Amino acid sequence: MLKKRIESVDVLRGFVIAAMILVNTPGNWSTIYPPLLHAKWHGLTPTDLIFPFFLFIVGISIYFAYKNSENSIITYKKIAIRSLKLFGLGFFLNLFLPYFPFFNEFKTLRFPGVLQRIGVVFFVSSVLYLNFKWKTIFTIGITILIGYWVLLGFIPLPDGTLPTFDRAPNNWSNYIDLNILGKHMWQADYDPEGLLSTIPSIVTCMSGVLIAKHLDHFKSIKYLIIIAFISLASGYGFNIWFPINKAIWSSSFVLVTSGWATLILAVVYYLKDIRQLKFGNIFKYVGMNAITIYFLSSFISKTMYLTKTGGNNNLHSYIYNTFFVQSFLSDNFSSLLYGFAVVAFYLSIGYIMFRKKIFIKV
Repeated sequence: MLKKRIESVDVLRGFVIAAMILVNTPGNWSTIYPPLLHAKWHGLTPTDLIFPFFLFIVGISIYFAYKNSENSIITYKKIAIRSLKLFGLGFFLNLFLPYFPFFNEFKTLRFPGVLQRIGVVFFVSSVLYLNFKWKTIFTIGITILIGYWVLLGFIPLPDGTLPTFDRAPNNWSNYIDLNILGKHMWQADYDPEGLLSTIPSIVTCMSGVLIAKHLDHFKSIKYLIIIAFISLASGYGFNIWFPINKAIWSSSFVLVTSGWATLILAVVYYLKDIRQLKFGNIFKYVGMNAITIYFLSSFISKTMYLTKTGGNNNLHSYIYNTFFVQSFLSDNFSSLLYGFAVVAFYLSIGYIMFRKKIFIKV
């Protein structure tokens, strides 16, 4: 049983938050290096790894947070309250505007979102963890991945149309979102944090729970690496029948991203917790206030875009064009440089919060 925090988990969590901020706040959305963009539909870019990595780490946190908790009403109340806080913060970000009338129009308000999905996944994964042993959790996860593939690949839609994995109305994931959420989505035809695709994302989180159990009892890097390669091989093999796709959170996407998350965690765990090398502390500070810093970055970024500075300009474009757009820099590099500057700002916020012992648990 561990007697102290696993520092590699905090480091990886903080790094993932920093990566989220980097890809969410470019200087110019039209000039971005390809690795910092999501795949257009099928496929995988480094950016596509970020959100599943965070859900994987949420699973690790669930294990250590509740491994000694009683299966009681009090525990479920705490889980429910935290889930509602996460969902509420995400909904607030979709709703909030800095000027009168202060709130977005409800008829087109987006319901899903990153924090909303984290809240739902956290709740379901915590309940599963408290009620089932690891073998049952593993079986549930495999059943979901296979069932999701069968549904999206073989079960006809209500009108008899054969389903497809493509970005189309006869994709089961998009079909359900269109018919339930309607205009309350990120795009007119789909939402990357939609309803049906949230189910396999729970498996991503539960994979983190299972890896945490291994770390807690065995602390073996060798087996972590073996698990990672099995997951990667399974995912890339499954890609033949069910393409890797973040937008619909395909089963192959779950396996591949969980494999990469396990492999990277194994490396960081070896360097940070076993060898005790002094690196990555700045990310650890962010990781200890991860949700707070992510929310703050989203809120400030949105406010900057909506704060007018004259004409059609906003505060974001003013700062970017004044300080980062230079004749001796390419447009892509200027945009990247702005993103790094924003990341540096929030890393400093994380450091200040750590030094002042401010830890906000959402």
